[in-house]
Amino acid sequence: MIVARSPAELEPAERAVAVGTFDGVHRGHRAVIDAVKETGLRSTVLTFEPHPRLVLGYEVQLLTTFQRRLELIEEARPDEVLVVEFTQELSRLEPETFVADYLTAIGARVVVAGEDFRFGARRRGDVALLRSLGLDVRPVPILAGVSSSRIRELVREGDLPGAAALLGRPFELEGDVVYGDRRGGTLGFPTANLSPEPHALVPAHGIYAGEALGHRVAASIGVNPHYGGNERRIEAFLLDFEGDLYGSRLRVELWERLREERAFAREEHLVAQITADVEAARSAQRPG
Repeated sequence: MIVARSPAELEPAERAVAVGTFDGVHRGHRAVIDAVKETGLRSTVLTFEPHPRLVLGYEVQLLTTFQRRLELIEEARPDEVLVVEFTQELSRLEPETFVADYLTAIGARVVVAGEDFRFGARRRGDVALLRSLGLDVRPVPILAGVSSSRIRELVREGDLPGAAALLGRPFELEGDVVYGDRRGGTLGFPTANLSPEPHALVPAHGIYAGEALGHRVAASIGVNPHYGGNERRIEAFLLDFEGDLYGSRLRVELWERLREERAFAREEHLVAQITADVEAARSAQRPG
């Protein structure tokens, strides 16, 4: 798949273009990309980076890293992706100028987007305006209940099976493996401590089952209340894994929330609970 950073990098062709942020590349996004491919024209996905809401000063917790977004788009098999840098200046472009600079400029003949698609200064651009500019616009009906905002709500609540049903795959938490307290190793359960990107969505505090690198995972998200912690940690114990992960990038699928985090009266009680969590993670079922 070709990844371009400006319209000039794309060769001349008649194109069908899917336009959107595509955070999460969920089932609704996949339907838009599939509709572009079905036109028979060269299929192009136009996406924005950084996320527009971040540039405009709003808070947003991202479902995927940018690199993972590109990987998931590639799995949908369009011919190419055009990554448009979203800036304050871009946000102020009149819709007609955006169409000329980023759609007409790459030979767009068909534009596919969700029915609620808006763009340009004051969000004035819509399906009707695109049609008035001579484009064949094919809105894709919104899948009932499927949206990035709803998926975020489910993940924050710890409802990973619910989120997976909308994503079409399990929710993933990704980050660099950094040094932590190394307490897990002394308890017999050495963990990889993840440091996610600043705006990454992190599920509710608790103990989770999942998978990473082909190994089942028991993961803890929280403040380690047994040890009086107050800083959030993300610690993943990979079952039956041997090796050093420090400094590497780790992506963990989270399948289900096993329990809340809590303190224990004695350390042996904590170890017994971790042992039970590990066994629960070993028998967990992958959603999606």
